[in-house]
Amino acid sequence: MGTTVFERRRPPASVIERSLAETEQRVFWLDDLGDGAKRTRPRLTSERVADLAIVGGGYTGLWTAVLAKRRNPDAHVVLVEAKAIGWAASGRNGGFCEASLTHGRENGMSRWPEEMPTLDRLGIENFDAIEAAESELGMDFEFERNGSLGIAVEPHQVEWLHEQVAEAQARGDDTLRFLDESAVRAEVDSPTYLAGVWDTRGSAILHPAKLAAELARVAEELGVEIYERFPVRRLDTPGSTGAVALVTDGGRVLAERAVLATNVFPSLLKRNRLMTVPVYDYALMTEPLSAEQLASIGWSNRQGLGDLANQFHYYRLSRDNRILFGGYDAVYHYGRRVREQYEERPESYERLAAHFFTTFPQLEGLRFSHRWAGAIDTSTRFCAFFGTARDGRVAYAAGFTGLGVASTRFAAEVMLDQLEQRDNERTRLRMVRERPLPFPPEPAAAIGINATRWSLDRADHTGGKRNMLLKTLDALGLGFDS
Repeated sequence: MGTTVFERRRPPASVIERSLAETEQRVFWLDDLGDGAKRTRPRLTSERVADLAIVGGGYTGLWTAVLAKRRNPDAHVVLVEAKAIGWAASGRNGGFCEASLTHGRENGMSRWPEEMPTLDRLGIENFDAIEAAESELGMDFEFERNGSLGIAVEPHQVEWLHEQVAEAQARGDDTLRFLDESAVRAEVDSPTYLAGVWDTRGSAILHPAKLAAELARVAEELGVEIYERFPVRRLDTPGSTGAVALVTDGGRVLAERAVLATNVFPSLLKRNRLMTVPVYDYALMTEPLSAEQLASIGWSNRQGLGDLANQFHYYRLSRDNRILFGGYDAVYHYGRRVREQYEERPESYERLAAHFFTTFPQLEGLRFSHRWAGAIDTSTRFCAFFGTARDGRVAYAAGFTGLGVASTRFAAEVMLDQLEQRDNERTRLRMVRERPLPFPPEPAAAIGINATRWSLDRADHTGGKRNMLLKTLDALGLGFDS
């Protein structure tokens, strides 16, 4: 079995150790919030009655709250969050905002080929609406529509890029630009880069925690009531009342309709308990680069970057020219558990630091200020699924599989359409109407996921060749990804 560039060009152990010596286990984005955005909201200890109740204070719930009030300003909307607004995936992701609703066009084409023109258009419209929200709603979440670079770091990946551009040109899409080795290194200079594709339209970067904080602020200004430290223990739908009750210790919200936006956390609906698995993703953030350090790598166009391996890296610049470098390890823990202790995993941070200095050896001596991790709600189809329950009184969306920054807004529109029983092009989509296959219960889930991870790693070491397990999963439309 071969080696990857990250094994062939591993930096000295002393470089890795020095770079991590002063790193704090903290989420940079949450640390970087201004004092005005760091609010503590009240805990509900009584009963509230509402038209719409929302469970979850991440992007999915917050977009639903904002859009519900924009559709009907008189609606009484209550949002409850188990901990604090934006503390989980919405406050700690990489800050990549992708137009795709299907986790890339290839994934969508393998499942809903006849719908892809519509899904592509709806994805761009949704993406444009997020960009417009900064001015329309008076928000600042550091949105930069710089596009993204898909990077080949192994010879077999160059052909994948040629195929991607050829397929786009065949359908009349001229927004993808192929860059050979000299051209891609003129954009961002790394000795590991062999070629790249620049998606000039469908990708942006933003500040994830600021997006959550700004959505919460706008929601409250529109009249939404937000309560924190309200972990919903039970979802009741007593048939005689036609209402939905969210129940916790010492408090209750009674509403005509409810939205479940809990994503990676166990669903309040039994039917969805096996639909997702939590996969832990890890990230590092550097200290700010000096002008000389930044000049040594270029990157003047500030695109989001990602390489093409199965176990891939994603990286981007912050507003103050730090580099976020994450990905590669995607770790599943037996029993679908989400635990704070899983975030401290020294071997993952050491591996990321090693791969960082393989990518940018000219930055030797740069230190990492922050390290953190978080759980991704992974579904077998790699993108969100939707549905309703309790006679149409409850709507849900989950399974964004690491590509939810933009698609959570689309999910909010879908769920509101479903609760309002609207028949439109969103609710008619097969992508919206169909549910993915569930993951199996334990121990089969852990066995299958870990076998798949081993197979993906093996493919990265054998020129991208997929073994029988991966080919079988491909044929069944199943997968495991971060």
